[in-house]
Amino acid sequence: MNRALPLLSSHDLRATLAFYERLGFKNRGAPPEEWDYLIIECEGGELHFTGTALGEHPPGLCFIYTDDIDALYERWREGAGDAARFTPLRHTDFGMRVFWMYDPDGNEIRVGWPPR
Repeated sequence: MNRALPLLSSHDLRATLAFYERLGFKNRGAPPEEWDYLIIECEGGELHFTGTALGEHPPGLCFIYTDDIDALYERWREGAGDAARFTPLRHTDFGMRVFWMYDPDGNEIRVGWPPR
């Protein structure tokens, strides 16, 4: 396997794109209404979202590694405002520094460093 990408859900792909653009992501695919699908990228990492044309989907979950987790945490909290929920940034008992973000569609984005 060369690559795996998370597939997350969105109730409104335009709103999802606007939210993630505030966090520093860029659209890397077609306009969301063209395929009812969204591909966004930030610093080499991609997230994919599916819309509701083929029915509702439950929220998804993914894990992202970043080497400057403190800066990312602050940037995302500032960009998200009240639109997302965050856990506190903390150290785990297994040696990682982590936080979780729940986006407006309920997707759980876990972020941590260092990778094992």
